[in-house]
Amino acid sequence: MMRLLDTLLRRVIVLGRLTVIWPDGSSSTYAGATPGPEARIRVHDRATPTRIALNPGLRFGEAWMDGAFTVEDGTLYDLLDLMMLNLERGGSHPVMRLIERANTWLRRVQQANPIGRAKHNVAHHYDLSGRLYSLFLDRDRQYSCAYFPRGDETLEEAQLAKKRHIAAKLLLTRPGLRVLDIGSGWGGLALTLAREFGADVTGITLSEEQHREATARAAAEGLSGRVRFHLQDYREVTGTFDRIVSVGMFEHVGIPHYDTFFRVVARALVPDGVALIHAIGRPEGPGTTNAWLRKYIFPGGYSPALSEVLPAIERSRLLLTDLETLRLHYAATIRHWRERFARNRDAIAAIYDERFCRMWEFYLVACELAFRHQGHFVWQAQLAHRQDVVPLTRDYIAEAEAAAARRAASPVSTGL
Repeated sequence: MMRLLDTLLRRVIVLGRLTVIWPDGSSSTYAGATPGPEARIRVHDRATPTRIALNPGLRFGEAWMDGAFTVEDGTLYDLLDLMMLNLERGGSHPVMRLIERANTWLRRVQQANPIGRAKHNVAHHYDLSGRLYSLFLDRDRQYSCAYFPRGDETLEEAQLAKKRHIAAKLLLTRPGLRVLDIGSGWGGLALTLAREFGADVTGITLSEEQHREATARAAAEGLSGRVRFHLQDYREVTGTFDRIVSVGMFEHVGIPHYDTFFRVVARALVPDGVALIHAIGRPEGPGTTNAWLRKYIFPGGYSPALSEVLPAIERSRLLLTDLETLRLHYAATIRHWRERFARNRDAIAAIYDERFCRMWEFYLVACELAFRHQGHFVWQAQLAHRQDVVPLTRDYIAEAEAAAARRAASPVSTGL
């Protein structure tokens, strides 16, 4: 019963200490030669160790969701910190390597997102109760990496800084520029671009919940004339735009569709236009999405290596005019989300249930640690058809951000 998991843990734990109390009351301690995080867990049923050992990438998270094991010394954060640090150090087992190899063979199938399937996958995550997201996101419901120029910003400040950072790279230098927002979420970025920069924004999303909320927000702010939202797939876009932005959506495109995505951007962008794509990247080259995350949180989702993205950009004939990587900004963002989720856990449990709360706790902790320990990062790729539409140096970005802050602080906002 315990032998398979015992063997796996003895191979994986190379730093820190893990103590496991088995269902029969006996215990085992797995200690690496190097000090590190420590945790003690109790396994509550006899079937769980074998299930975890045979497919740890999926069953470990499921066992936590189902309460099949609990953390008795430390927290879930301590436990996942311990496990992910060990996996990053190279601790592994032949079973884990075999499963990873099989997932690599299947990844194009797992990430196939034709229009119908893409909408279903989006609904799985983004059509959850809007109240859930209001309980852990910032007031503007920015569900993507914030930007921490100093490092000590509040979540609200960092999300506003992110929007202004993106706006600066879009070069919104005059009112009335037509902007396409691919994956517009709850509308916060589109509304900011219209309100602060005078843009005319068309947002598209596949989430019915987000579409309703974003449309209502535009009406409430009196911006319906300059901001509209459509339930639409990016492959259905017609017309052309002066600027195109996509934040936190590219992770849902899927490898088989990268060429199509960038061809759409190239076709929809006017000759002197600018586009900005903001997405999560992985540092170690092409890989796969964790099985638990793929099943329960982001079906069809994948954070690509830049080596998988840049060839598709090149084939689209778009020019890469700027590429920035944001390191640890997402770890800081998710820490804020995780802490807010914990403070509002009772309210969230009242909307859903205990198993849902345990699932989301696992998701938030694991994702934060992936950015802290496994090198995951956020990349922002600025694209254009022509080399001369973007300034020759990056000074304009800081200048535009400072100008936006000054306008917001002015007693009378004058727009641009």
